[in-house]
Amino acid sequence: MKLSPSAQKVQEALNRRGFAHLQVQELSASTRTAQEAAAAVGCAVGQIVKSLVFRGAGSGKPYLLLVSGANRVDVARLEAHLGERLEKPDAEYVRRVTGFAIGGVPPVGHAQPLEALMDPDLFQYQRIYAAAGTPFALFGLSPEELLALTGGRVVALKSG
Repeated sequence: MKLSPSAQKVQEALNRRGFAHLQVQELSASTRTAQEAAAAVGCAVGQIVKSLVFRGAGSGKPYLLLVSGANRVDVARLEAHLGERLEKPDAEYVRRVTGFAIGGVPPVGHAQPLEALMDPDLFQYQRIYAAAGTPFALFGLSPEELLALTGGRVVALKSG
């Protein structure tokens, strides 16, 4: 099956990084939200990786947060960890730094390098699912593969 251009861009990024065994799939059901994605693939909401982009208020640096679909980000806790106030950027900024629209932002294949911070709760699952460039595309992988793929670091992100 031929992938849409955005999903193909993610597959090519996976291939380039040595993860060609991970296959992007496009579904007929929406995967825009964690709940929709979990329903589409038949898994727990916590197995969905939310790729959230925040911007450092002082540095302007983009941060990619890879968060379990069951969790909300504790922004104050993250700001204390990073030593910088964070802003939730607009859709134009997200598209500029990632090359993708909100609702389909993948963990790889971005327009510029992004520092990835990964939710430790993702490690309670053997298989997780990440967005793949469109609100209908995703790919499955292990939490360890996601960490290796993104070069990220594990940081406590959730509130509560």
